[in-house]
Amino acid sequence: MNTILKMFLPILLVSFLTTSCATTVAVRPARGVVVTKLHHPRIVVHNNVRYYRSGGVWYVKKNRAYRTVVAPVGVRVTTLPRGYRVVKVRGTKYYTHKGVYYKRSGRNYIVVNV
Repeated sequence: MNTILKMFLPILLVSFLTTSCATTVAVRPARGVVVTKLHHPRIVVHNNVRYYRSGGVWYVKKNRAYRTVVAPVGVRVTTLPRGYRVVKVRGTKYYTHKGVYYKRSGRNYIVVNV
């Protein structure tokens, strides 16, 4: 019994120490949250409103802060945010990222409701 314990104890310890319980959670600001700085925002003007897009999240600037908003339906963007996924809904191909759906239109992408 002692020999078996000496043999399996190091294997058990190594397997326990090499497994990680750490997980990565992607957090995005909730709608209406106000932040003071954005990381390399892209500016998109739609219906005379200036929107800022950073990390796939849409903002509107008010005073010196940025408030998160719903992506404006119908706005055209030239690039998709990093980490987008391709999905098919009723046979139509869409691109989605953080709850926003984009549809390809020529060289651009349009924000749509699905």
